[in-house]
Amino acid sequence: MSKRNLLKNPDGNEGLQSWELVRNEGDGWMVQDIPGGCGFDFPGHCKFFATSFRLCLKRQVVNLLNQGFSAEHLDNQPLVKIKDWFSGRTDCGCTYQITVCLLDGNHQVMQRFKPKPITLNPATDNCAWQPMSHTFSDYGPGLRFISFEHGGQDTKFWKGWYGVRVTSSSVEVY
Repeated sequence: MSKRNLLKNPDGNEGLQSWELVRNEGDGWMVQDIPGGCGFDFPGHCKFFATSFRLCLKRQVVNLLNQGFSAEHLDNQPLVKIKDWFSGRTDCGCTYQITVCLLDGNHQVMQRFKPKPITLNPATDNCAWQPMSHTFSDYGPGLRFISFEHGGQDTKFWKGWYGVRVTSSSVEVY
């Protein structure tokens, strides 16, 4: 099966549709136009999801059988590649986090990607758009679902949407 992004609405063009809002604290999630206030341009991209002054996390769980993958293909452990783009602002620090899990038919975790949260400080760090990616392999037979969750918050607890920004998330099975 050819690669395709299995996440729906990865860039906010449909608002928050297709995303489960796991944590929607502070002023909650907001979809904004790139570059946004005190933001960075990202050629080829129009919108992003912005987080607030308390933790904001959103998730999609992809049912691979419903996406047309056969159990036989999935049991052969195809590569699973994920990518996410995140950025900060020029006026406020933020934290970014991501957790992606490969799940079996009972939603039990087979393999997890959960790097330490990243804190961006505009005084010392490059806060422009940057990728986070990972490739899953050798996870054993039984893969049926993929859980993709990401988000963060700002570091100054400013009212509004000064936290991390995310867009163009993707999950691909090869």
